[in-house]
Amino acid sequence: MNFSRKLLLWILWSGLGCLLAMPVQAQDAQGHAALHQHPPQDQLLHEKFYSSWHMPDHPSLSCCNDADCYPTEIEYVDGNLYAKRREDGKYIPIPPEKVERNRDNPDGRNHLCAPPPSASSPSDTVFCFALGGAT
Repeated sequence: MNFSRKLLLWILWSGLGCLLAMPVQAQDAQGHAALHQHPPQDQLLHEKFYSSWHMPDHPSLSCCNDADCYPTEIEYVDGNLYAKRREDGKYIPIPPEKVERNRDNPDGRNHLCAPPPSASSPSDTVFCFALGGAT
């Protein structure tokens, strides 16, 4: 399979992962809402940021929405960046091409857009990541 076809398949899979994850999240909205960690005073700020955020490596694709994006903790291991997934607390690797470099994040914290772990998304999928200033 040539590179263009692989890239197209990956783009489609990434976009589908976002769409496929939504019904699962809608069913478990209360559980995810409890995990959100958005201070009430920051909720509108985050919603505005997330709703207009696009994948750094594929600017025509959305990073999803408020259901997939949230402030998170990070760690560096052997020079590689990892972010904590809220659903299971696992630190997942952040691919360099998923790191936002063209716009500021809304509050100076780290933000991750990723689907919850499931059979419908590849393991440790990352849609977007914004590195905070106070890390």
